[in-house]
Amino acid sequence: MNPTHRILRNLAWFAVAFALLVIVFGAFVRLSNAGLSCPDWPTCYGKLTWPKHDHEIEAANAAFPERAVESHKAWREQVHRFLAGGLILTTFGLAWLVWRRRRELPTVAAVLLAASVLIVFQALLGMWTVTWKLKPIVVMAHLIGGVSTFCLLAYVALRLTLPPLARTDTAALRRLVIAGLVLVALQIALGGWTSANYAALSCGLDFPTCAGQWWPPTDFREAFVLWRGIGVNYEGGVLDADARTAIQLSHRIGAIIVLGHLLGVIAAAWRRGLGGWAVAVLAALALQIALGISNVVFGLPLPVATLHNAGAALLLFVLLALLVRLRREA
Repeated sequence: MNPTHRILRNLAWFAVAFALLVIVFGAFVRLSNAGLSCPDWPTCYGKLTWPKHDHEIEAANAAFPERAVESHKAWREQVHRFLAGGLILTTFGLAWLVWRRRRELPTVAAVLLAASVLIVFQALLGMWTVTWKLKPIVVMAHLIGGVSTFCLLAYVALRLTLPPLARTDTAALRRLVIAGLVLVALQIALGGWTSANYAALSCGLDFPTCAGQWWPPTDFREAFVLWRGIGVNYEGGVLDADARTAIQLSHRIGAIIVLGHLLGVIAAAWRRGLGGWAVAVLAALALQIALGISNVVFGLPLPVATLHNAGAALLLFVLLALLVRLRREA
């Protein structure tokens, strides 16, 4: 491996770790109800950082009477913005370095160009999350954008690291893995919709039943209205109990579908002698299921709920790594 390739590979892995940090910290901000702790953007109460001292808090409260300063939350939101800004610069830097070698790395260069465009849009979604007051469709899109950025960066790092598997009997398994990636991505989007609508505990602390029933009253039509206009403050949620229950049940059904498909991926990988990859997918899947159930039965503890987001990214990463390993090289 030449020194330039090694530098690009190491920088790509740094970007992957950075993106995971931004996702996890963003989940921590959202789940600790700190998403609107800075009422303006990109500043926080008009400051580059956030109000910390008594006189700063007093001035901020006078300037923004609609939201009193909560310093213990404001720092979380503003630090998340700093981290997101750092990830943008890292992605741009990596894209520029790879673009200079695009003749040698055409696929990697194209993926990084897509990541650069996506991360700019992701910054806009971060702004709209605040200015549109936690509008669920924006919050969900922001999560999807963050996870998509992570996956694009992870693909680059994996392409620069993993050689293709020298086999010709993996086409069916590749298709299964691609379908698994799509299903997991859809389930993450549904999880984002669940979180954005504050529906995670709509079944109480009950599992596998919901509020003591296998099928309690639901309102699916109201649950999946994506656009409700601008100007409403969605902090705490605006849906009634039946609509939130419908969202929670949908997320559980989605989890069953993902479980069934990924068990098929695991079995197919095992039959083809890829036992290590089968175990890796199984471990990531088991961890994510355990975290999801723990969220319900323990009442959505902040550390577990935050790790549930990290677990989703990990599951995507393992499937993506397997797909890269199974690729055909011209």
